[in-house]
Parts: sequence; structure tokens; C-alpha cells
Amino acid sequence: MEATAELVSEVMRRNQLVTDDVISVLFTATPDLTSEFPALAARKLGFADVPLMCASEIDVPHALPRVVRLMAHVEIDRPRSDVQHVYLRGAQALRLDIAQ
Repeated sequence: MEATAELVSEVMRRNQLVTDDVISVLFTATPDLTSEFPALAARKLGFADVPLMCASEIDVPHALPRVVRLMAHVEIDRPRSDVQHVYLRGAQALRLDIAQ
């Protein structure tokens, strides 16, 4: 849950977001992560009234293990090209084209 909290915090920081900007968040986790729902980390960071959903990633043999992803739907007055896509630790390998 600590790594998920780090991911959520970093997405918020890099994109200069506050929870009021967030419409909803979808979390996915690889099948090897079973100890807790990723959304709990967001709840503990103050996402009390934001709809959160968790789902399991497809179990693909060559997939990167132990990965939590999030897709946040937000309302901002900036172009999509200004959005910072956050990939922490080894997850940068998933999207070298947009990882920052």
C-alpha cells in the first residue's frame, strides 16, 4: 500500500492536482498483488468522496510483476499535452514513449 500511496501522491504533485479536481480513479493490480485494495491508499490520502474502483490486470506470462496502475479522470483547465504520466521504479519500461 505504501507504493500505491507514493504513486497517487506523485500523480497529484506532478500534475498540480487537488482532490476536488478528481472525478474518479480506476486502479488495476497484477494478479500477484493480493494483500489490499489499491484504492485504500487513496482513501487514506483524503480521497473520501471520490469514486474509486479496483480491477485485476490480465495475467499475461511476460507481464511485469507487482504493478499497480491508475487512470484518473480529472477536470482541469490545461491541455492534455501538459498532463504528466507517472511511472515509478521499474514501471517506466511499460511506456517508454510517455514515462517522465
